[in-house]
Amino acid sequence: MKTQGQLDEPPILAADASERSTTSNYPSVFASRMEGRIRIRLGNHFGLTNFGVNMTRLQPGSSSSLRHSHSRQQEFIFILEGSPTLHTNNGYVELASGMCAGFRAGTGNGHRILNRSDRDVLYLEIGDRTSGDTVIYPDDDLMAVENNGRWDFFHKDTQPY
Repeated sequence: MKTQGQLDEPPILAADASERSTTSNYPSVFASRMEGRIRIRLGNHFGLTNFGVNMTRLQPGSSSSLRHSHSRQQEFIFILEGSPTLHTNNGYVELASGMCAGFRAGTGNGHRILNRSDRDVLYLEIGDRTSGDTVIYPDDDLMAVENNGRWDFFHKDTQPY
């Protein structure tokens, strides 16, 4: 029995949490584009359900995701190490350690992080898990719909993958 103030899970070194078991949940035609991305699901380790926290490492030449925008979920990134490039509808912005960016839901501003440098990039990504979200991928024939915690993927003409 827990006493008042006792933690559900004790603190850990973030690097000791388990890595995501798959490179991507995108349809196979897109999944290979996530090679070089290593995501450690810190929020899942602690059983968090309202929001997710990932520590993500991008090897040189890799990308955080396909460029995307959410209808309902919001995201925030904080750069821990390296010099990534933020790619949005507005173009490309070079980031550095200590910088952060947030992405509001419903704006249609597609975003992703690229590692165009010769060193690894390490950053935290934090996002809410609001249900009923739809994700649009402006550069690809892809959209995703959240369905009870699972993502269903479709072509933009609504045909399933």
